[in-house]
Amino acid sequence: MPRPNTAQLAYGSATVVCSAVAMLLLSGAPAGIGTVVIGVAALALGLLVSLSVPAPRRTRAAREATAPAESTARPADGSMATAAPRVGAPRAHAGAGYGVARVGGHSARR
Repeated sequence: MPRPNTAQLAYGSATVVCSAVAMLLLSGAPAGIGTVVIGVAALALGLLVSLSVPAPRRTRAAREATAPAESTARPADGSMATAAPRVGAPRAHAGAGYGVARVGGHSARR
């Protein structure tokens, strides 16, 4: 189960406090079972509010970082077939050595 984020904690806590105070003031319940019932109702309402706050979505970079790595094992039939290269993988010949000459140089001066 994922941990609650800051917004969920804040909204849930504020709901518990505000709803408990409002119900206690409106009901005029003296100490006893009425106070316990109001406290339990306030906690249930706070839980409902905190669960209804949408959780932030994961970014594409975070999803890709946690994706399982591709296996490089051979197929079970012993063939020499290889997996297709991953999309976005750097190629060895693409601009080889190009960045080395520009290290430390400012891009606007060239």
